[in-house]
Amino acid sequence: MEVILKKNVDKLGYRDEVVTVKNGYGRNFLIPQGYAVLATPSNKKAHEEMLKQRAHKESKILAEAEALAAKLADVTVKIATKVGENGKIFGSVNTVQLADALRVAGYDVDRKSLKIKDEPIKEVGTFEAEVNLHKGVKPTIKFEVVSE
Repeated sequence: MEVILKKNVDKLGYRDEVVTVKNGYGRNFLIPQGYAVLATPSNKKAHEEMLKQRAHKESKILAEAEALAAKLADVTVKIATKVGENGKIFGSVNTVQLADALRVAGYDVDRKSLKIKDEPIKEVGTFEAEVNLHKGVKPTIKFEVVSE
């Protein structure tokens, strides 16, 4: 079954791609959840026309993503959490806290585009996260977990 993705789907594809999936996955998950539409000839034609109109906008978005990636390459963000006696954190550090720290530092990054490497983080130290800004733009940022 061919579907046109309406949103980015992890391990499947990006928005506006035409992908082939198994019938059950498309019919029971992607289409009802609003992640995709069926790739009928009329939908494909409308999709191609929309892609033509969006092509020049895409280059602008890519340039902005690359500029933000260049800024994020040098940034080290500090996240303050409560820490026990032996350096262990109460709970763990997640993408919500990292997105909030980046927002305070002046970078507006969606928490859903962040992937923390070596998750879960349950101790103080320096760690890395990958930011999915655009199709080919995935800079790695460093963040430091410190005690309050």
